[in-house]
Amino acid sequence: MPDRLPPALAAALEKLYAAMDADYAAAAAAAGFVCRGCDDTCCRSRFEHRTWIEFLYLRQAFEKLPAERTAALRRRARSVLDDRRGAPDPAPACPLLEEDRCLLYAARPMLCRLHGVPHRFRLPDGTWREGPGCAVFDRRHPAPGGAPLDRTPHYARLARLEEACRRALGLRGGLRRTIAAMLVAGPEEGT
Repeated sequence: MPDRLPPALAAALEKLYAAMDADYAAAAAAAGFVCRGCDDTCCRSRFEHRTWIEFLYLRQAFEKLPAERTAALRRRARSVLDDRRGAPDPAPACPLLEEDRCLLYAARPMLCRLHGVPHRFRLPDGTWREGPGCAVFDRRHPAPGGAPLDRTPHYARLARLEEACRRALGLRGGLRRTIAAMLVAGPEEGT
């Protein structure tokens, strides 16, 4: 497995992330929602990320940390994986969470970026799916104002970038990893 994302793909992903952040901020503001560290943090949810491009982007940011820091975070990630195998509820925090902050916030994947506010997206057959806000959002805003965040354009752009990434790097097969699994994985590992 390659350990580097081509610069053009990294730049395109950064633009997409900026668009996601802007749309999330607009949806949160319309509902009067401010996300600040909480006990129900999304960083305690067991998100499985599905794209190679985001995996490689996060890993590149991770590898820029000092060696002793990456070693400590890998140990923490292994501990999170062990804890999840033993007792899936309650979920241990993401290994990148420290003092209610993500250590790699700028490189966090799409699910981490878009979680929290009510959302919707259009399926390829034209039907819509809708999802609620996080537990904290729903407690604070039982009848949210504003429109749900439309994830459709972000999903579509990410799918195109993922296809370009797989083509450019010759990647085959799917990906299904938590942040902890991403940090523990060696560059030689596949799916």
